[in-house]
Amino acid sequence: MSTNRIIKIFDTTLRDGEQSPGASMNLAEKMEVAQALIDLKVDVIEAGFPIASVGDFEAVREIASNLRGATICGLARCNDADIDRAWEALKHAPSPRIHVFLATSAIHREFKLRMDKDEIIRRAIAAVKRAAGHCDDVEFSPEDAARTEIDFLCNVVEAAIDAGATTVNIPDTVGYATPAHMGHVIRSLRERVPNIDRAVISMHCHDDLGMAVANSLAGIEAGAGQVECTINGIGERAGNCSLEEVVMALRTRHDFYHADTRIDAQRLVPTSRLVSSITGLQVQRNKAIVGRNAFAHESGIHQDGMLKEPRTYEIMRPEDVGFARTDLVLGKHSGRAALADRAKALGFHLTGEQLQMVFERFKALADKKKDIYDGDIAALCEQEFWNEADQWSIVSYAIECGSTVKPSVTLTLRRGSTERTETLTCGDGPVDAMFLAIEKITGVSVTCRDFRVQAVTVGKDAQAEVSVEVMHEGIVYRGRGVSTDSVEASGMAFLNAINRIEIGRNPRLHPQHSA
Repeated sequence: MSTNRIIKIFDTTLRDGEQSPGASMNLAEKMEVAQALIDLKVDVIEAGFPIASVGDFEAVREIASNLRGATICGLARCNDADIDRAWEALKHAPSPRIHVFLATSAIHREFKLRMDKDEIIRRAIAAVKRAAGHCDDVEFSPEDAARTEIDFLCNVVEAAIDAGATTVNIPDTVGYATPAHMGHVIRSLRERVPNIDRAVISMHCHDDLGMAVANSLAGIEAGAGQVECTINGIGERAGNCSLEEVVMALRTRHDFYHADTRIDAQRLVPTSRLVSSITGLQVQRNKAIVGRNAFAHESGIHQDGMLKEPRTYEIMRPEDVGFARTDLVLGKHSGRAALADRAKALGFHLTGEQLQMVFERFKALADKKKDIYDGDIAALCEQEFWNEADQWSIVSYAIECGSTVKPSVTLTLRRGSTERTETLTCGDGPVDAMFLAIEKITGVSVTCRDFRVQAVTVGKDAQAEVSVEVMHEGIVYRGRGVSTDSVEASGMAFLNAINRIEIGRNPRLHPQHSA
């Protein structure tokens, strides 16, 4: 193997990542994430599963038709309808890829597919050939490869490559493998499959036992040339291999892996924040690479070492992954150009109209706060993507409450050109009263399952970021809101969840799938 290999990064945030409960994205949000992934310089974007729903098809088609800078991939099961639908969505992409998959493990063959080994191979060959008839770039995944008998796995992979597969992906679909196990599988394929040099070997590892990154790295060490991953490691169940972790592991330990990626590492933190804000899935504080504590030091011994030489306790520089050395960047006298430039650096691509809206909110915030931080600017940009013109927004509110007085709220909401006002005496506190008034005006009743408040930045005038999780008709929705007023932020978060419910009135029907 070359001592300076370039590993392809196949990002599946928009497909496997979106399968996280509550993480569904609308078209505008998917386009924003896809552009951020292109800015990050990923090699392949798996934009969705086109036959899964009209929404998935439209998202893949729009991304394929309008964005440039990465291979755009669509997922398909090994049947004609899936493959043709994927191609219909992908056909306008300059660099399209069709990704077909079929389960191969004994447990899947017996209980899910009810097929024998010969039928599996026939189906795989037929599917790869059909996909190859549409485009030259075809990826094949033997689903649950990590639990597939090695002899049969070698046979399937050889047959898929002969049929036209240019990438063979080896998924640990249920997160069952260990690093030694995955290394053995990849080495076996390289040694025993006679045509393996005609295809790139790819890794797709899930994190059920917390080893997705380690398993992916073991595969790379054994000769894999592509790793499939997601921003923040989101995905079904415990998630997928974390893009930022595998990228920085290769870069930081180049002495060991002798491999790197094309990723622009300084875009990791902005992209992480964008995906977190859109999906509502918060990044844990101690998350490697992009967590808020990833470069924080509280121990006196550590602080002393850092002051003398940062490398004593940091193996990476925070600025190398996108953390700002100085968070304070703008003030009340800053103009649109400076705001647009900082928003872009934080991962947001604003249209002229969006920039104007963000700028107006920025000026209003600057009148309330002495210091404006990156987190404040990111929060303002995020609100622009949450608040669509045809959705509910808060116009004004007034609440009277006290320890011996039942809360009274007067709330005005706007949707389009319509405003509605409701006055209620209800609830057991100002936030509860706000939520009940929103339900009354919108006509949407929910059960609140989770409510969290945290500061966006620092100081007594810091903006409050509120996250809520609600259930409506058996489906969980998340919402977020940000304001220097914690009650207003709570109302914005609750209203954001209500808006997501109304967007999702047409159910998204996903067939059972995973790679």
